[in-house]
This record gives sequence, C-alpha cells and structure tokens, in this order.
Amino acid sequence: MFAFVVAAVFLLLFGAGVLRDRRRFGNAVYLGLAVTFLGIGLLFGIDEARPGLAETVMVLVLLVLGLGPVVLAGLLCANGVKMIRKEGRRPANLLALLAGLGMFGVMALTVTAVVTRSRILGVLTGTTLLVLGYVSFLFLCFVGYAYLYGRMRIRRDADYVVVLGSGLIGGRRVPPLLASRLDRGRAVYEKLAARGGDAPVLITSGGQGPDEALPESHAMADYLTDRGFPAEAVVREDRSRTTEENMLFSKELMERDRPGSSCVIVTNNFHAFRAALMARRAGVDGQVVGSPTAAYFWPSATIREFAAVFLQYKVVNLGICLTLVVLGALTWFLR
Repeated sequence: MFAFVVAAVFLLLFGAGVLRDRRRFGNAVYLGLAVTFLGIGLLFGIDEARPGLAETVMVLVLLVLGLGPVVLAGLLCANGVKMIRKEGRRPANLLALLAGLGMFGVMALTVTAVVTRSRILGVLTGTTLLVLGYVSFLFLCFVGYAYLYGRMRIRRDADYVVVLGSGLIGGRRVPPLLASRLDRGRAVYEKLAARGGDAPVLITSGGQGPDEALPESHAMADYLTDRGFPAEAVVREDRSRTTEENMLFSKELMERDRPGSSCVIVTNNFHAFRAALMARRAGVDGQVVGSPTAAYFWPSATIREFAAVFLQYKVVNLGICLTLVVLGALTWFLR
C-alpha cells in the first residue's frame, strides 16, 4: 500500500510539473519514480492474486531481467554496425555499438566475479552495477518522457515557427534529415495559419559553417520557396552555429518584431526534448515538435541526446555517481 501512495505522490508531482512547464527534466524523473513505485506495489501485491499467477509473473520478470540485457546488447551492436555502414565512422555514429559492447563487458565482469568469488571483483561489479543502475534509470526516464513530450498537442496559437538547421550536403543542398524538419515546419505553419488571425512567421535558423558555401538558413528558405512557400513569410536567422545560438538569435528576431511572442520550434524527433530543455534555459516561449527520422538513426542519436542532458546537470549526476563509487569503496574497506 505504501508503494502505491508514493507512486500517487510522484504522479501528482508529474502532473503539476507538466502544467507548470512541459520542458523540465524533473517531469521525466517524477514520471519514472511513479512508474517504479507502481511496479513495486504491483509485485508485492501479486501474492494476493489467484494461484499460479504470482509464479507466472515472477518467471516473466526473471526472464526479462536475465535475457533482456543480452537481447538489448545484441540489438545495439547490430544497430551500431548498420549505423557505421550507412553514416560512416564518426564518433557520434559509434555510440550504439559502444553501448552494446559495454553491456556485454559488464555481463562478462559479473559472471567472472560470481565464478571466481573474488572479493575485489565482487565490489567492483557491485559498484559498476549501482552506477549503471542510476544512469539507466535516468535514461529510461529521458526516453519515456521524450516519447510523451513528442506527442503533446500544440496547446495554443504561436506567432512564429522556428526550424533549426542541421548542416548541408556539399555545402549547398538540404539533406533529407533537414528536409524532414522543413516539411514539418511548413505543416505546423499551415496549421497555425488556418486558425485565423495574424499569420505566423517562419524562421529558418542556421549560420554558415566552415565547409558550407552559404548559411544553412538561406538554403532552408530556398528549399521552402522553391516548393511554393510564400517568401514574405520567411525570415532568415543566419548567425547561429549551435542549437543554443539557434534559440538565442531566433529569440532576438522575434522580440525585435513582436515583443512577447510565442513560437513552435521544429527539429527532428530524437532531438525534440533536449531542444525543449535548451529553449527553456534560453527563455524562449515555445514548444518543440519533432519530424520523422530513419529508425536506424534513433539508438545512437538518442544516446547522444541523453549524454548531453546528463552532462547538462553534471554537478548533481556526477556527484551521485561519485557517491555510489565511494559507497562501493567503503564496502571493500569495511568488510
């Protein structure tokens, strides 16, 4: 009963957090804690179920805990190989493969510690699992809430639609990843314009990289106007080099022409939640929506996004990880 009460408290905190501001990582943590305590309550209450059900549930739980990590690690490795074949060997494209190999490494360490009964390996394994447990919990919170955030409806009118840049092919052409953002941005613009009142303005946001012949925002605007989008409805923000600068410089344009305006920001779906966190930090009054991305791109991209968010709160997260390592070391010295 206690677990259900705690789950209800965290669920209330989650609901209040969403109503206050959808763009908070705390919402993801509250949701994760609510689901965790709900699961604990259900497991402890399973003894009261009809005969045979408890045994079936426990077998399923053990199978998930035992085989789940092996299957997940294998899928990550397979996806990592596919990612490298399609996108090249850049460090960001290796994340899924490295995560899968890392999981297999931890499993091997755990088995070795159990077989050898080594005290030092046992402490090392326990400490590693504690840290990984904490990081994995946050990762599941991130993925779960990012999924929900990406499916929240745009709840009010907006004055601007801001499409974030992502690089050009050959320094000139819009790649498929960026084209999907622009197509989604146009769809959002048309939906907002259909509500009546003042039509929104679409901002293409992206500066010129060292290997690009023109600013990304110009190529993005040309992509839209070549497909019939009204040129007078496009404003080009051509100074930014990072997502943070996308937010800040786009905010300058919006405040200059329509002070106190709101916006909808468009990026790819794997990037939407982190972009929302950055928009909140930049003081931009806007919701972020995502455009479709190829399925094979998701694992590495999601791991990269989570790592960036994890380090955004590095004082808290690294502090907790260090505390867990110290607790593991104390276990070694006190035994």
